[in-house]
Amino acid sequence: MGLRDEISAALKEAMKAGDKKKLSTLRLMQAAIKDKDISSRTEGHESVLTPDSGISELLAKMVKQRQDSVAAYEQGGRPELAQNERDEIAVIQSFMPKQMSEEEAKAAVAETIKAVGATSIKDMGKVMAELKARYAGQMDMGKAGAMVKAQLG
Repeated sequence: MGLRDEISAALKEAMKAGDKKKLSTLRLMQAAIKDKDISSRTEGHESVLTPDSGISELLAKMVKQRQDSVAAYEQGGRPELAQNERDEIAVIQSFMPKQMSEEEAKAAVAETIKAVGATSIKDMGKVMAELKARYAGQMDMGKAGAMVKAQLG
């Protein structure tokens, strides 16, 4: 079962259970996926999001947005809104692949650097492209970029 089907099934379950918070988050996820499908079609691409990797990337972006919102709400003294964002993050992350630990990420970065034959910081783009292809949704690409710089620099 693909991610789309899992999200649809979870949406139906949440409706039956009357779980309003989970239901609204799942609807947001479906809307984001449909929006991405539509925008990719209008850009001339025939294909919709690739089965799981494209959706995983989209979900990772949604989590990142919510983490930024949590920080802003906590700074603004709105703990109840920050908690709502944390609840949404938990639901979204339940559909994402397991996140790599920092040690696993460092090992993956080192392995990818060897695989593409990167020798200097000029090769960072190639390394990052390969990391995105291999580990979409499994690692924070912002942190991965810093790890690549540290290992190449």
